[in-house]
Amino acid sequence: MCGIAGIYHLERPADERAAVTRMMDALAHRGPDAEGCVHAGRATLGHRRLSIIDLSQAANQPFEDASGRYVLVFNGEVYNFREVRAQLKGYPFRTQSDTEVVVAAYARWGAACLERFNGMFALAVYDREEESLFLARDRLGIKPLYFASFEGGLVFASELRALLAAGKLNPRLDKRAVVDYLSYQTVHAPATIVAGVEQLEAGSYLLVKDGQMQRAAWWSPIVGDTLNGHHSYETVRQQVRERLLRSVERRLVSDVPIGAFLSGGIDSSAVVALMAQVSDQKVDTFSIVFEEAAFDESPYSRLIAERYGTRHHPILLKPNAFLEDLPAALKAMDAPSGDGVNTYTVSKVTKAQGITVALSGLGGDELFAGYPYFLQFLKFNHWRWLWKLPVGLRKSLGALLQTLRPGHRQEKLRAILGAPTPAIEHVYPALRKVLSPRDLGRLSPRLPVHSDAVHSSLQNEEGLQGMPLLSQFSVADLRHYTLNVLLRDTDQMSMAHALEVRVPFFDHELVEYVLRIPDRWKYPTFAKKLLVEALDPLLPPEIVFRRKMGFFLPWAVWMKNELRPFCEQRLQAFAERLGSAPAYLDAMWQTFLQGRDDRLWSRLWVMVVLEDWLQRNLDPYTNA
Repeated sequence: MCGIAGIYHLERPADERAAVTRMMDALAHRGPDAEGCVHAGRATLGHRRLSIIDLSQAANQPFEDASGRYVLVFNGEVYNFREVRAQLKGYPFRTQSDTEVVVAAYARWGAACLERFNGMFALAVYDREEESLFLARDRLGIKPLYFASFEGGLVFASELRALLAAGKLNPRLDKRAVVDYLSYQTVHAPATIVAGVEQLEAGSYLLVKDGQMQRAAWWSPIVGDTLNGHHSYETVRQQVRERLLRSVERRLVSDVPIGAFLSGGIDSSAVVALMAQVSDQKVDTFSIVFEEAAFDESPYSRLIAERYGTRHHPILLKPNAFLEDLPAALKAMDAPSGDGVNTYTVSKVTKAQGITVALSGLGGDELFAGYPYFLQFLKFNHWRWLWKLPVGLRKSLGALLQTLRPGHRQEKLRAILGAPTPAIEHVYPALRKVLSPRDLGRLSPRLPVHSDAVHSSLQNEEGLQGMPLLSQFSVADLRHYTLNVLLRDTDQMSMAHALEVRVPFFDHELVEYVLRIPDRWKYPTFAKKLLVEALDPLLPPEIVFRRKMGFFLPWAVWMKNELRPFCEQRLQAFAERLGSAPAYLDAMWQTFLQGRDDRLWSRLWVMVVLEDWLQRNLDPYTNA
């Protein structure tokens, strides 16, 4: 895991080492072990290294292939690099790193090399002979990559802040992205909160050659035919188990200490159980524990640790530890997000235990219908007769339900009932929204409230509606909430401490297979039934049928007390920035302060975080 940066000129060679050095300085937290910068013709490439595979200096980057034609900077891991290396007959390898395999594979197969990689990565390759630049991102978008055009060139980096540090752009706030962020607590790829700056989309590459930019998607979660016919449930269970076991085994490749997050939930317990099966050493597990019984999961994490003989490290924290970390977490935030503070603190204490790589159970909910939204989507589609009623009648029904039981949930239901159909492009955005278009219209008349990036994306996702319903929702989550909230927050908050987090549930071979499974086998009659039965008897009943807990930070209490001045200052500044209707925002804040609706904290917090991010990261450039 590392940080990459670079500048490429379209028409002439230019030495940009000073600018790229500034970018690398902004990425120092991602790679404390080594740094390098190379000027090669039209490109200047920079790298900050977190050493994980082949710790020798020979594996430092930027890295040239044996011919000297190709120069690579690479962030991430290719877990099957030894398999790919074996296919590169005749190549004179000089290291044991996956980095050298990546550049050798590109030299041999070009963009087609990506299909041979199993891993998480963002990379850039400069071709000295063709004077071209190639950028690529892994299938699921686990590793980030940002880029922007400037007059005569292109700049790219692992983080948005590093991109701005190059000094090549005149950054400004993108109002459409503000709508996206306020609606979903994130900005969805390919957009960013900064106008003109893009995220390279998951499973895509960009080739810049002869003054032209060619973009292409090299992978999609829209998979082949649903498993039917000769497939049995027993076969499906076996295949899921084998693929997940293989995924975990791949993610144990490392030359530095490796551990696992263990909450005692189904997903993290599954990962630890499989690690214990394939590892020849005791597994180090890390759990955050609390004195407060209401959200302490230590009995469950301890049960799994004892069952699989791990070296268990329970780390006692108080909720105030998260509050104390808040200023540092906000400072570490590369892109604004309504979440992520939990990950910042957990990563900090795990890194302090001497661990550089940690496996996570992230992704189990998305693949195995673990969220309540999955069943809600099924119910709406089982009630399709409702959408045969006149739209006016459906809207009246939605309005009546919201009048009888006012609240955010009824507002979502009202939006769904008013949609043309219960198709995924209508239901998913309504279920995932934080602020509705009506809320945004009241907040500021200047916002383009009718744009919806998620709806447009799902509507244009060819082949999506031919998939099983539960898989449709999984794809929607993988493309949106998972990619743009969970994975981004995990990357930016763990890498703030130079901790690499690996996610076995997002192995593409597992993902592709699970998305083909029909709903009748994936239906969660109990929590993540297919996953649990595929791993039987690894997960004890105490884990499978435990009471759902989860740790929820007392944000509502903090925002009314310790964080009140901080929140009020930023809400006022945010209102002035957007030309908001002060009466509406003030009424929302007063309703929250008076305890009439504590659930408003999440809607208010996304605005606080965005304004804080803009003051830290955008205003210094726009006010200069």
